[in-house]
Amino acid sequence: MKITFYGAAGEVTGSQHLVETERHRFLLDCGLFQGHRAESRAKNEQFLCDPKDLDAVFLSHAHIDHCGNLPGLYKAGFRGPIFCTPATAEIAEIMLLDSAKIQAEDARYLNKHVRGSHPSFEPLYTEDDVEKVMRRVETFEYRETYELDRGIKATMYDAGHILGSAITRFEIEDEGEIKRLVFTGDLGRRGMPLLHDPYPLQGCDILIGESTYGNRAHPPAPDVKHHLERIVNEAFESGGKVLIPAFSLGRTQQVVYYLNELYNEGKLPSVPVYVDSPLANRLTKVYERFQHLLDAQAQRSLIDDHNLFHFPGIRYVQSRDESKWINQMDGAAVIIAASGMCESGRIRHHLAHHIDDERNSILIIGFQAQHTLGRRIVEKQKYVKILDRDFPLRAKVEKINGLSGHADIVDMKWWYEHLAGEEGINHTFLVHGEPDSAQALADTIRDICNEDPIIPERGESYEV
Repeated sequence: MKITFYGAAGEVTGSQHLVETERHRFLLDCGLFQGHRAESRAKNEQFLCDPKDLDAVFLSHAHIDHCGNLPGLYKAGFRGPIFCTPATAEIAEIMLLDSAKIQAEDARYLNKHVRGSHPSFEPLYTEDDVEKVMRRVETFEYRETYELDRGIKATMYDAGHILGSAITRFEIEDEGEIKRLVFTGDLGRRGMPLLHDPYPLQGCDILIGESTYGNRAHPPAPDVKHHLERIVNEAFESGGKVLIPAFSLGRTQQVVYYLNELYNEGKLPSVPVYVDSPLANRLTKVYERFQHLLDAQAQRSLIDDHNLFHFPGIRYVQSRDESKWINQMDGAAVIIAASGMCESGRIRHHLAHHIDDERNSILIIGFQAQHTLGRRIVEKQKYVKILDRDFPLRAKVEKINGLSGHADIVDMKWWYEHLAGEEGINHTFLVHGEPDSAQALADTIRDICNEDPIIPERGESYEV
């Protein structure tokens, strides 16, 4: 068996790994590279494998850095099946259509503003390409085994990272021997709301495992409900707004879930709650359809509350006119809007209207990268630029850490040790992590590996 690493090797985007046996060639994930525009564009446009020769793709989950170049793969000639869980299939279609829309908008903007003899910009793919590649998707449930032709069996288990995310275990017949290969995708954290802990598999010959937070431990998950209750009640008393920048997939649903619990407990004051993100609204409907996949606490709540993402007073906003109308409303309110780092989306307009009022609060619930508007708000800079205008930052800035959906070094050590069992892991490849993070994880799990863990670079191949 030969494994070649074409993405997320020494970095955290563009997940793409090729597995070749005597009879089969299949890809694990097909994500977009994200980062500097020119560099990412070059990587995304050219596949290092031949898409026409692939038998299948196995998709771990629907984040863009794992699924985002499936339409490009189709454009390049791939016509095989794409295997994933049903929830991942629905989320991937929404995310890919949104990606195609953003690419079209970017191309129009660049073609309008870039001068000179530069050739016209084209999107990597279109909505039509997305619709075509989604016809190749075949789904199977957690713990259901699928046989790909003869010699490869695949079973998916809950990874606990986002809704539908999967760890895939393969039983591969190669040169007369059965080899067990496990691909983690992205592992989730233990003890987080809504989702199950990552399923603790045991027994593995070959591991392709993520290492995103292999060199750090997350702070303990905070009492989010307590913080939300305090912040919303303070806004209610002052007549202010609570602005919550949130990523459309995962984080928005977490916040709504907590607010729903506060409502059911009689602790949510009578304030309107607006979820102002068309993408988040579409994704929340997927969460509603797949509530049976949520964790034990959510299942207990569903006994008395049949929809964990709706309660009196919440309103899912679609149109731009309605979004503008929210900013003209007087009185207290909670506004949840994309994007999570305040770099795009409707949250910028809400911030422009409310950031200079000391009655209001901005609640930051995720990591804010350097040079983003969200980072400048967290740093409480005196003035911040929004939509090319400088605004005084007078609103209160609140921050809740510890909500990451990625396993940290403590969770990874637990999961990898369980996987190794008493036999150990013969071949370990650590991907989807910066070099320092991957190396720290390699040092941590070396004792449970029969051979030293390998941190592959892009384009490297290994015989196992």
